[in-house]
Amino acid sequence: MKRREFIQQTSASAALVTVGGFGLTSFASGEKYKKITILHTNDVHSHIDPFGPDDGRNPNQGGVARRASLIDSIRKENPHTLLLDAGDIFQGTPYFNYYGGELEFKLMSKLKYDAATIGNHDFDNGLEGLFAQMPHAEFDFISANYDFSNTVMDGLVKPYKIFNKNGIKIGVFGMGIKLEGLVDKKMYKETEYLDPVEMSQEMTRILKEDEKCDLIICLSHIGYYYKNSPDHISDLVLAAKTKDIDLIIGGHTHTFLPKPTVVKNSLGNNMLVNQVGCFGLNLGKIDFYFDKNKNITSEGVSITV
Repeated sequence: MKRREFIQQTSASAALVTVGGFGLTSFASGEKYKKITILHTNDVHSHIDPFGPDDGRNPNQGGVARRASLIDSIRKENPHTLLLDAGDIFQGTPYFNYYGGELEFKLMSKLKYDAATIGNHDFDNGLEGLFAQMPHAEFDFISANYDFSNTVMDGLVKPYKIFNKNGIKIGVFGMGIKLEGLVDKKMYKETEYLDPVEMSQEMTRILKEDEKCDLIICLSHIGYYYKNSPDHISDLVLAAKTKDIDLIIGGHTHTFLPKPTVVKNSLGNNMLVNQVGCFGLNLGKIDFYFDKNKNITSEGVSITV
């Protein structure tokens, strides 16, 4: 969906999806519902400015200013909105080479991001480089499967965070890709990688059973799917092997999805997986509707910035 088209009319054409095995009866009967909007980006890679008019693939697209305008219009439509990022904030333009990530974090703070997870390129200036920029981030970093206990990042990254929007309790946890063989050891040092499936099961147990969350989101940087290695851990594999996750927001593979993929979880219930490519070209928008019993229905779309 183009940005201009979105502003003129919202994503009413996006298909409604039943989440968690519940039906649409309450919505069809005209019963009141609560709406929660999730906005998300991934793999922005330090793209602050829009692509130029002569760019061969993405002319006049992207840019933080355009994204800010779009986010503001959506928040005005529904103040019960979360803004999340699935990692690889760093690396890709001279802005990162010169400022080391300071500008990226400051601008995300201006846009009022609520949380982000950590991608492999966010280690490109080492743990010390990431640590040095943390004071500029006025939002939380979350990762459940990176253990930073023996590093300078100890205590700066949470496994999950809970948000309350319009009486709906939303649990968000982070999940990162295996760094060994992908990132130089000297960049992540003693960071310990934990199994994504096991940690996701632990996070959903905590968020669903202990914290009583109504909506559970995994903010992932493990990749959408690997065709040549279908058993390799990815968002689609993680979705199928777990339960109680309502939405996986992905990154790493730069996968452009026009709308979320519907996946059956380990219990056979619907859940959503989404990713919006890279470089800030698109903004993901997913609306969740809760009836009086907190049964969930959703619709999602990718909006060109």
